[in-house]
Amino acid sequence: MATHKGLTGGAFCALVLSLGSLASAQDNVGDESTVRYPAAYFEEWVPVTAQDMMDRIPGLNSGGGRGGFSGGSFRGPPGGFSGGGSHGGFSGGSRGGSRGFGGGSGGNEILINGKRTAGKNNSTSSQLGRITADQVDYIEIIRGTSGELDVRGSGQVINIVLFQQFTSSTTQYEVRAERTSDTTVSPSASLSYSGQRGGLNYQLSAMTSDIHFLNLSKENSVLGDFSPNDLIREEQTTDGSNSSFGTNLNYELNSNSSVRFNAQFMQGDGDTDLFRRTTDLKIIPNAVFLQREESPSDIENWEIGGDYEYNNARGDRFKILFISNAFTRSNTRERWDLEDGNTEIKNLFLDSDSTTRERIVRSSYTFDIFTGQDIEFGAERAQTILDSKLALGVASSIGTPSAGHGGLVPVSVSNANSTVEEIRYEPFVIHNWIINPRMSLESSVLYELSEITQSGDVSKQRDFDFVKPKIDFRYDLTPTVQLRGTIEKIVQQLSFRDFVSSTDSQDEDSNVQAGNANLRQEWYWNYEFNSELRLPNDIGVVSGRIFYEDWHDKIERVDVSPSEDDLQSASGNIGDGTKYGIDLNGSIRMRMINMPNLLVTGNISVEDSKITDPFLGIERRFQYGYRGQTNLGFRHDIPSWNLNYGVSWNNRWDGNRKRYDIDDIELSAGDPYWSTFVEWRGFNNMTFRLDLSRIFNDSEFCRERQRFVGRISNGILEEIEDQCGSSGSSVSLRVNGTF
Repeated sequence: MATHKGLTGGAFCALVLSLGSLASAQDNVGDESTVRYPAAYFEEWVPVTAQDMMDRIPGLNSGGGRGGFSGGSFRGPPGGFSGGGSHGGFSGGSRGGSRGFGGGSGGNEILINGKRTAGKNNSTSSQLGRITADQVDYIEIIRGTSGELDVRGSGQVINIVLFQQFTSSTTQYEVRAERTSDTTVSPSASLSYSGQRGGLNYQLSAMTSDIHFLNLSKENSVLGDFSPNDLIREEQTTDGSNSSFGTNLNYELNSNSSVRFNAQFMQGDGDTDLFRRTTDLKIIPNAVFLQREESPSDIENWEIGGDYEYNNARGDRFKILFISNAFTRSNTRERWDLEDGNTEIKNLFLDSDSTTRERIVRSSYTFDIFTGQDIEFGAERAQTILDSKLALGVASSIGTPSAGHGGLVPVSVSNANSTVEEIRYEPFVIHNWIINPRMSLESSVLYELSEITQSGDVSKQRDFDFVKPKIDFRYDLTPTVQLRGTIEKIVQQLSFRDFVSSTDSQDEDSNVQAGNANLRQEWYWNYEFNSELRLPNDIGVVSGRIFYEDWHDKIERVDVSPSEDDLQSASGNIGDGTKYGIDLNGSIRMRMINMPNLLVTGNISVEDSKITDPFLGIERRFQYGYRGQTNLGFRHDIPSWNLNYGVSWNNRWDGNRKRYDIDDIELSAGDPYWSTFVEWRGFNNMTFRLDLSRIFNDSEFCRERQRFVGRISNGILEEIEDQCGSSGSSVSLRVNGTF
């Protein structure tokens, strides 16, 4: 589902006036900043799930339709299996995630019956494919702000309102088979059961999936004098499985109070095999070296969450929410040299284990202070803990081999066994003011106080505090044109994996990456202006956003070398920088050519950033900073045939997208990504869907790495590596239905 913000410029205001006051298929309700789509709006498309209904609303879909299982159920586990990279296993988490329950800035938030699920992995959006269409009364697009909402600071809120009483319970099933370019077929299946009994609404779900990834890569390298160095060809295959079980319960205790509970358990495993062929071009005749690797991985994740809400007769609201979760990941990588076709000599053992736990509780009280104004007081407490272990063994004639290190000689790794814990408190106050039917203002102040403690190989404790103000002003120039301005201080979530030593899955010449116990939170002031035009007669939505971000304590690579003979880098705070850009979006029904069921979507974004590089002292973009990207797609429904199909095309603009490190510079680029689908609603309420990905090219991802002798600041080029890889095309068939 795409995120659509607003489009600037008075030209669209004039367009609204010229189009006149045409009848719309959707209904404006309330203060006219809310748009309602009743269930009857979707009847001609015969949707099966709430996700199918969302896909038909202009401005909320990506044109080409979703891939995989409805509602994203089969997009892989959190931090799931790596589909590419050098060594398989599981991919690492990303920095900059959300902190606790706090509402994000920008983007769409999804509610069900006005409530957000108290969960992260088991989120509200993940339920959309498990809610049947006949349970949905209507869908609201809420573009205003109110203390009655469960989320704050979003570009717009999508509220899926279900019928108060279901006529019966519903079982939904889905089976899928995916065929990759090496002809491997991976099956998957899901089953969900939902219904109502008295004041209890319930939903139970289960999923199982086989996983298969194939990545073929080639690397050509030259020496610093541009003479040939070597050719490397790799074939990496990952086979595994994951399964999950979840439940979502909602119980109306009485007319004033309700309670919700959700839980999820997921388990997965995968075995990655890699074969590497290296041809040494420096000698004649060329020498060939063969290696193979094995990397078995396991993950386990559980999460429980819930909330209680009480509303009194005056309209005041008390709410308390909680989340508790844990994510465990383990991976063992072993590498062998192959000699004489039969002999294997192990030269690397790398074992890593980590468990991340999170416990969050949030409570708030909301009440009206004047007509059109309400205020919310509350506080949040969060505890996040990472336990991390790393063991490295190498083939060496010096030292004693250890069975615990794969029969190789143990190598001491700094900061390899650590526990990192953060305790965070965040009191807040949020004021909502409906100034008049066309204007609203949300203002808030949050005070964040945290303590980060690291123990084990490194002992350190530090305290942090931030004041985080925000102002969000919205003005409905007309019932269909909304302008929005936001000023906000945003503090990013630290990735605890940056605190400890971890495996390096991107560089064959480096086994581990150093940790940094001195990290501080990166933060920035966000200034943005949005506007949105909803075209009459349900033609569609055009929108755009202009933004400027003033960054402080940006986290990228820094020098943590213990000596000049042992150069090392790690994630660290490199200083202040800026980022700015513009996003333009459109989602249009082709009524002007008498094709109202053809929905065309497009997005173009342009951005740039500036920061001073800590290694070279030059001004450059943020690490891997994009110049921009373009997304195009369409979805065409043919109701008389119960058929729909679509195509999506995504392309990030290449050029000067670099990563600077202490002794190398990487430049990355990639091909455009194509995907297409066709879906048919057949007999017995069954839907058949065929998805094709990377069908017009291999969608290669390429990387050029410049290695230097010593520091990059010395300017002595040692080697240039030019690598490209692709996982090839894939075809999947999905069948789902209800009974």
